[in-house]
Amino acid sequence: MKIRPSDQQGSALLIILLTVAIIGVTMASYLNLVSSQNLSSMRSLQWNTSIPVAEAGIEEAMTHLYYNATNRGTEGWTLSDGYYRKERSLGETKYVTLISVATPPVIYSSAYVRVPLGTNYIDPPRTIFVTTTNESLFARGLVAKGQIDMSGNNVSTDSFDSISTTYSTGGRYDAAKAKDGGSVATNASLTNSFGVGNADIHGKASMGPGGIPSLGPGGGIGPVAWRNAGNDGIYTNWFKDDMNVSFPDVQLPFNGGATTPTSGTVGGTNYNYVLGNGNYQLTGLSMSGNAGNVMLINGNATLLVTGNISIAGNASIRIAPGGQLKLYMSGASASLGGNGCINDNANATNFFYYGLPTNTSVSLGGNAGFTGVVYAPSAACTLGGGGNNTTDFIGASVTGSVRMNGHFNFHYDENLGRLATGRGFIVTSWQEQ
Repeated sequence: MKIRPSDQQGSALLIILLTVAIIGVTMASYLNLVSSQNLSSMRSLQWNTSIPVAEAGIEEAMTHLYYNATNRGTEGWTLSDGYYRKERSLGETKYVTLISVATPPVIYSSAYVRVPLGTNYIDPPRTIFVTTTNESLFARGLVAKGQIDMSGNNVSTDSFDSISTTYSTGGRYDAAKAKDGGSVATNASLTNSFGVGNADIHGKASMGPGGIPSLGPGGGIGPVAWRNAGNDGIYTNWFKDDMNVSFPDVQLPFNGGATTPTSGTVGGTNYNYVLGNGNYQLTGLSMSGNAGNVMLINGNATLLVTGNISIAGNASIRIAPGGQLKLYMSGASASLGGNGCINDNANATNFFYYGLPTNTSVSLGGNAGFTGVVYAPSAACTLGGGGNNTTDFIGASVTGSVRMNGHFNFHYDENLGRLATGRGFIVTSWQEQ
């Protein structure tokens, strides 16, 4: 049988058509796969892009809370259904951020990124949820940005609670009711940044990442009972190297309108200065000599000193019962020696010392104990006890550095950690959804 040319040509054409069809289907499948992979890659890229967008919303919310902690409905934030809301576009993306009305607030930040090659946004948006707390400036007892030197003899720390009858007597420190909350902390992490020496730290201690405290042969960080049992060193889990906090600068308490304090007579006694209720300002404060050289505070006074402060001899600042002093220091050096600051209220909340960034030195010592709060994050602080006073410092201290000379007892009032004087809201938990 002979195959005619037309039959051969028909078979070849059929084979070619089948081959082209197979190649076409294969190419279509491949192109569809490539397109799907490309679309998937673009979606992944867009999805990953949403993280920094959502984080930007969190940053704006935290900044807003820092400057508007109590008045949150400002600067474009509007209240709706229990949340302050703000929306901001960033090129082809945007975020919608919510701050709850509660204190401390929770924050939701949702990032919206457009679908690949489209105009709609990917649904659902990527959301970050954070919780916050407003940590007090005085959440710890003795704090420094930099070096802490406790190498003096007979140095110790502990704590009490001035609003507790269990841990104070009439709101005053009582050694028989002392607690183990005399915490000491520094942001520093360099070698020898935290010299404990032979001190008794009856509280927990913290340093910056990688930091290690330097202890002498008789030094210890731990509970009173553990130390009294003859133990030295560091009690289990009472030291951490996780200290990394911010110390906001002190701002001027007022701009103009302050009164210059003058002398006066109260209850038949003459005083160099008498401060009642109101704002006061001095270019410098220097008192020395006999016990009659006194600045009396018998009201709720705010005092700004723009020059140096020197209290020596038997001179003193005296805060009368019911009086309160907020002392803002913008000069370079403050020395509270002599009889120092006599706080007749025996409560640290009646005397706050605030050092502005220009305040680089604070010295507390002399004949009397100190009851108050010191916040001077740019100042080198020297604490010197008299050797026979068991209540050298009662309150809390935050400074640039700390050096304890000789015998010194530091008693942290835990009630100060409850005050609303915070460093601003900080994030306590973070979830991505």
